[in-house]
Amino acid sequence: MINANSTRLTFPDFFAKSLEKHGEREAMSFVGETPIKYSEVDKKVKALISFLEHNQIQPGDRVAILSSNMPNWGISYFAITFMGAVAVPMLPDFTHNEITNILNHSESKAIFVSDNLSHKLDGFSNEHLSTIISIDNFDIISNNKKSISYNENNIPNKEYDVQEDDLATIIYTSGTTGRSKGVMLTHKNITFNSTKCIEFQNVTKEDRFISILPLSHTFENTLGLLLPIFNGAHIFYLKKPPVPSVLLPALKKVKPTIMLTVPLIIEKIYKSKVLPNFRKNKTIKTLYKIPFARKRLNALAGKKLLESFGGELHFFGIGGAKLERECEIFLREAKFPYGIGYGLTETAPMIAGATPFKTKLQAAGPTPTEIQMKIHNPDSKTGEGEVWAKGANVMKGYYKEPELTKNVITEDGWFRTGDLGSIDKDGYVSIRGRIKNVIVESSGENIYPEEIEAVINNFKHVVESVVVQQKGKLVALVHFDKEELEKKYKELKKDVRSYVDEKTDEVKHFVDSTIDDLAKELQIYVNQNVNKYSQLQLVVAQPIPFQKTATHKIKRFLYT
Repeated sequence: MINANSTRLTFPDFFAKSLEKHGEREAMSFVGETPIKYSEVDKKVKALISFLEHNQIQPGDRVAILSSNMPNWGISYFAITFMGAVAVPMLPDFTHNEITNILNHSESKAIFVSDNLSHKLDGFSNEHLSTIISIDNFDIISNNKKSISYNENNIPNKEYDVQEDDLATIIYTSGTTGRSKGVMLTHKNITFNSTKCIEFQNVTKEDRFISILPLSHTFENTLGLLLPIFNGAHIFYLKKPPVPSVLLPALKKVKPTIMLTVPLIIEKIYKSKVLPNFRKNKTIKTLYKIPFARKRLNALAGKKLLESFGGELHFFGIGGAKLERECEIFLREAKFPYGIGYGLTETAPMIAGATPFKTKLQAAGPTPTEIQMKIHNPDSKTGEGEVWAKGANVMKGYYKEPELTKNVITEDGWFRTGDLGSIDKDGYVSIRGRIKNVIVESSGENIYPEEIEAVINNFKHVVESVVVQQKGKLVALVHFDKEELEKKYKELKKDVRSYVDEKTDEVKHFVDSTIDDLAKELQIYVNQNVNKYSQLQLVVAQPIPFQKTATHKIKRFLYT
């Protein structure tokens, strides 16, 4: 582990220490392919800095990255930041318009793009962007000087002295509010935060990470790239999206020790793989309702779940959103090694967290040393208020948005998170939801949509939901699992031969009528399980999945 007290808080300084200790160890690779050693990463980074120099990139220039996860993502990121330029990572699922706006706003001079995403740059041009580089092989796609080429044996012409407070990256959020902001994070913000993460979970040269979240998101960037690289671990990447048919064989091969994910992924596994086993017959279904029996069944399921992740997992980090209560109860009783983190892009990202087997139900955990957290103006009865945070991990500000920055960072350095929460006697923070999402009822009562959604999402055949207020009525938009209902219909058919293509209308009619019945049943169920102010007046079936952010939070502004 790197000692932050004896090392400058910059990417190149931290990497140099790691290189000194782990030079001949494996650093990163695609699953099943030849790994790149730390010494090879160093050589590639130096060659790429030289390449950027020949493309007139200088300290302070913005260089974008639009790519799926791969070893060259990290190498490009390091080359940009080691020479004092500023990385501008973009999410792979950003639209053409979002990418255009970010490139224009950031005034990026160059961009690394993966071949599978290069079409998103079709037709784009502005006065700033002069170089487009394939991140897959570092070939020039577009440049004013086409004769320039990457040479893996080159070294930089200059020496760069990157400072702790130099800007390392501008991360444009794809938040739930609809306005994308450029979060400016310094070398110190991010490296400091990576040292604090070690207090939650130690990382060593023996650890194997498997990366499934976008590297352009600060959660995966800090904890899934910099943290392992700074501590000598090995990171594995997938060449295809992490669907079960791709991920499960990879887990078996890699046997990861550490994995980072968001709630939706583990919740989906729980609902689609675990719960059906407890509902498949009346006996097990009855037993699962008895607390003692449920715990035993969950413990057995936990062993199988751990085996499916390779059997050697000791830290399964969950962050980015709140984990559903029922799913967390299962993970606790299953003795699954999950940890919970809380933070934001603006805090680089970690503010608080809890290690496996030291979690509290529906709480994110306490802060590490040197990061402060408090509840501003707490309610005298509930203790709830806005969560504020302070520390060296708090961003420099929003790019080109001084007034917006002043609104969220106080003069004495406290960052206003916009989250409503409370802190218990042990320092564990519990987040109730975003303050801006709170619906104020005509009588003055506060309604918390996330709490109602948690009840809805535990109902049978529900995938996800959004609770909104429409014309004074509380309405739930609910996405039901049509595939599951179609499967149920097929199972009901005794004669397999009767299910042929011409029966498609019959299947659709069954699914549609079942969803109508489920919507009515769901409204009764929810209203029996929430207070009188939070009762639903209407349930509307959402025919397609909701649009989401990188951490799989629903973009609420599209539905409210």
